[in-house]
Amino acid sequence: MGVVVQKFGGSSVKDADSVMEAARKAVRAKHAGNKVIVVVSAQGSTTDDLIAKAAQITGTPSAREMDMLLATGEQISIALTAMAIQELGEMAISFTGSQIGIVTDSTHRKARIKKIDTVRLCEALDTGHIVVLAGFQGIDELGDISTLGRGGSDTTAVAVAAAVKLAGYEVECEIYTDVDGVSTTDPRIVPDARKMDAISYDEMLEMASMGAGVMHSRSIEFAKKFDVPLMVRNAKSDAIGTWIVPEAPWMSEIPACGVALAADEARLVLEGVPDRPGVSHRVFAALADANIAVDMIAQSVGTGGKATIGFTVLNTELDRTKKLLAPIVAELGATLNETGKVSKVSVVGAGMRAISGVAERMFQALATEGVNLKMITTGDIKISVLVEEDGLGEAGVTESPTGEPIKKSHLESKKAVRGRKALKAVHAAFALANVRKGAGEVPASGEFKPRPNPLMVSGAKDREAAIAKLDGMEDVLVSGVHLNTEQSRVTIHDLPDRPGNCSKVFNAVATGGILVDMIVQNQSGPAKAELSFTVPRADLTRALKRTQDVVREIDTACRVVGDGDIAVLFVLGVGMRTHTGVAKTMFGALASRGINIAMINTSEVCVGVVIESARGQEALACLTEAFKLG
Repeated sequence: MGVVVQKFGGSSVKDADSVMEAARKAVRAKHAGNKVIVVVSAQGSTTDDLIAKAAQITGTPSAREMDMLLATGEQISIALTAMAIQELGEMAISFTGSQIGIVTDSTHRKARIKKIDTVRLCEALDTGHIVVLAGFQGIDELGDISTLGRGGSDTTAVAVAAAVKLAGYEVECEIYTDVDGVSTTDPRIVPDARKMDAISYDEMLEMASMGAGVMHSRSIEFAKKFDVPLMVRNAKSDAIGTWIVPEAPWMSEIPACGVALAADEARLVLEGVPDRPGVSHRVFAALADANIAVDMIAQSVGTGGKATIGFTVLNTELDRTKKLLAPIVAELGATLNETGKVSKVSVVGAGMRAISGVAERMFQALATEGVNLKMITTGDIKISVLVEEDGLGEAGVTESPTGEPIKKSHLESKKAVRGRKALKAVHAAFALANVRKGAGEVPASGEFKPRPNPLMVSGAKDREAAIAKLDGMEDVLVSGVHLNTEQSRVTIHDLPDRPGNCSKVFNAVATGGILVDMIVQNQSGPAKAELSFTVPRADLTRALKRTQDVVREIDTACRVVGDGDIAVLFVLGVGMRTHTGVAKTMFGALASRGINIAMINTSEVCVGVVIESARGQEALACLTEAFKLG
């Protein structure tokens, strides 16, 4: 007998009818032969109402007292849901986070889960009860109530599923929302977006971090780490939704599975940074220590002893970031510039690891629409670009056509005029509205839930072993450090910063059948950009000539340089962006050995750097030691 964990958000339990419908789904799952856990959020606007009540008392409430207040919303939901299940003739029991031992750290309002004691939970399941749990909350080691912050109920559901799985049960987790599943992009912006039948953990992590609001990254991190099969589905329907699962072979045949837009980021550029070991560490260690999550990082190749580092943070963290970095920037003799409103458009797909021309297709679509690229970074399975915004678009629109409030994230996207234009262009360029494997077409394997070797194995009902694996369960999991000595780099200096130039460069490279790996573009001066990318060393001569030929047509003042004397280091894992200390540890370990970083690229599942090839093995050894992988 398996365990099904069902999570219902606030809109899915907003009133008595909704609560009864959620209860019916739980009962149907029980009658199908499953043990059932239901995780619920606070009803409807309860959390907002509680925040408003606090604001009537004080403008600066303490984080601890806010957690005490906000946790009451879920307590109402679990009691009502348990009553509804009992009304339908099934046994049910409700628990708060503290009652089932969800232990967190003491970071109030955004706590991380450290462990879950499954004893009381499993006893209730084994006696035939449907267990109803409060999402979003736990208890710290002092006994104080804590809340998990953004996506907290999703995180609770997947974490509990992981804990039960490690106790020896077969588990699936269903996340009920107000959409039919995960789409190729936001259907409110692109009406012909297609629902996907399946998407890999890594693809969903990248989509979640880049603006796809269906689920939060933390819950996906848990699912990947503990091999929990997830389905996102509609609370108002029994239709099959989207499976989020380990990567399957058929996924590598698809260059792009989705496109996302994030309009809540700000870009900062550090110019004139000394090009020496330890500088990147100084900057990003300070941000990590302040718990400021950095998204895109692009460090360009240094010239004249100076380098440029561009990075993005959430708009809400912009002022704090500038204030924090001001003394460091002054000490380095550099300058810190804010570049105005930006949107990030990203394309994601497991197939881009092996399929050439993905970047060229994306950049061509953007060039055709006249969209200029202010910054480019790539990851293992994603390409992200920043575009400048020039207006608010449909400002003041606060309701959807149905009269329902539009979420803040979508209001931001309504302002992202160029970003929305770019999103539509890229979605069309990859024909993502069409039927394909995993989106309307069943793959030959007929399998949407492949189960390869998980990162964490179950305790086979050995309680002590299971609990041991749950200690630090939300800590970052670095699964490997890899060294690639077969890459080379092409750098274009003083490329005119205007639409279409990147497309011309990568079209020339792609038509030569050359696979591009890392791409980094930063501004290097007024109306000028520096563009670097890596290609297999065996292709350097061809890539260099093709680049020189096309750049000569763009501007004869551009300088193109090839370098075969590089090594690329990748740190792979789960939680690379939401845990701010990964880059700090990586850059600090390299700095301690005096190893200089020439390029930086980041994604949700990977941080990559370029260094000189002679230090490659030494760098690999020091990072293996730093992340305790030996």
